[in-house]
Amino acid sequence: MKYVSGPYFEPDFDPVLDRFGTPGVVVDNETREDCTLVKVDSVNRDGVLLEMVQLLTDLDLVISKSYISSDGGWLMDVFHVTDQIGRKLTDPSIPEFIQQALVPSHRPGNGPSPKFTTCLGNVVGPGGPDLSDCACLEFTVHDRPGLLSSITQVLVDQGCHVACGQAWTHSGRAAGLLYVTTTATADAAALHPSRWARIERLVGAVVDARENVPGERRWVCMSAPVRGRVHTERRLHQLMHDDRDYERGPAPTPVDEELFSMVDRAATTTALSALRARAAETRVTIDNWEERGYAIVKMTSRDRPRLLFDTVCALTDMHYVVFHATVGSQGPLAIQEYYIRHKDGRTVDSSAERQKVSRCLVAAVERRGSHGAKVEVRAADRSGLLSDFSRVLREHGMSLLRAELKRQKDEAIGTFHLVTDSGGQVRPEALRAVRTRVSDMGISLDIITEAPGWPPVRKTSVPASATAQERPGSSLGTLLWSHLGKLSNNFGYIRS
Repeated sequence: MKYVSGPYFEPDFDPVLDRFGTPGVVVDNETREDCTLVKVDSVNRDGVLLEMVQLLTDLDLVISKSYISSDGGWLMDVFHVTDQIGRKLTDPSIPEFIQQALVPSHRPGNGPSPKFTTCLGNVVGPGGPDLSDCACLEFTVHDRPGLLSSITQVLVDQGCHVACGQAWTHSGRAAGLLYVTTTATADAAALHPSRWARIERLVGAVVDARENVPGERRWVCMSAPVRGRVHTERRLHQLMHDDRDYERGPAPTPVDEELFSMVDRAATTTALSALRARAAETRVTIDNWEERGYAIVKMTSRDRPRLLFDTVCALTDMHYVVFHATVGSQGPLAIQEYYIRHKDGRTVDSSAERQKVSRCLVAAVERRGSHGAKVEVRAADRSGLLSDFSRVLREHGMSLLRAELKRQKDEAIGTFHLVTDSGGQVRPEALRAVRTRVSDMGISLDIITEAPGWPPVRKTSVPASATAQERPGSSLGTLLWSHLGKLSNNFGYIRS
């Protein structure tokens, strides 16, 4: 079955240039047996690639492969996608939703942002859930046990309720965004502009009281409710990048070029074992193609959910434009290749710049790396819930590596990655003790022993024409797409 959504033009009212910039979205269920192809063509404008990847990720779709080409001011992107359990996309409203989300000016009647319920039951729209009624607390500080517990207790004391939020840690640093509202019993002026600065000072005092390190970097900011906030996870990347979390640790290891040729061959058991051994470390190589004026970025890493979003987000926020790319995976190994230029037309010229871009890409991949024990908690949404749960963890000697809290109707759902205060693995008996303790607070806790299984990709034979030797003197597009054709049928799922 094939659904096609063409751009809608209103010739009497829409500017000509705006009409030409409207993306055409095709959702194709005929070409492939194992996945749906989402094809987007549009005028190439600043940030459009990130918007598309962000939207597909927010829709809880699994991207198995992606081909990106945007030379000449026009982009043509192809995404191979399924839902979370490996099914094709059969909802006919998806093309219309994607198009309306990408181009707000072309919504019917120029109405409100569209909403869509994903296969996991999440209700999303462009940019994620509507947080316009929430104030936002941002912070980046040195990570330590009990940090989130201390911060959320300040919010509770000031009559604030954490509606949703996320916190990440990486290289000894912590960053978080907490979206807060007033509680039902709070003073009516609890989040009046005059109080935002007070909450910011109190959180800053809590951070400083425990840091006691001269010259230690930290950022605390309480902002008023506004519309059009930056996507939460993109903002977390920006906060950690501004905090320079990428500076710690050794220089990134160059990619193993054998891995790029390995995906051209059938993956034997021995080859997959080698891939697993090499997938643990994120590797980056950056070279310049002087004749074409591109920097070529090659990356290998362990495959995981939202990897494509994290990489494209990092490149976009470093002001690099992706002109061509191919991404995919072989077994546990994710392989990404990008042809980029800086917005000012430069490639990645100097050795220092290549080193910085490499470090930033590695940091973007590893910030979301899954370590520690994963638990999911559910409870009736109420004031002080996050503070109470994080305090119990603190009392049982556990620290948070990552935290995500969201709200569905009247229920709060949280996902947490935990380690001991010394950074070790949490023992099962300790998790059971926490579960018993929080059950008395009306909180259910499930221990997630492993990530959900990802469906295998059905292999298809590669046509002989696709494996022909590349001809000398071919254009960039011929060289790149010939290379992509050879790789496409051997790629597995990149979990974005």
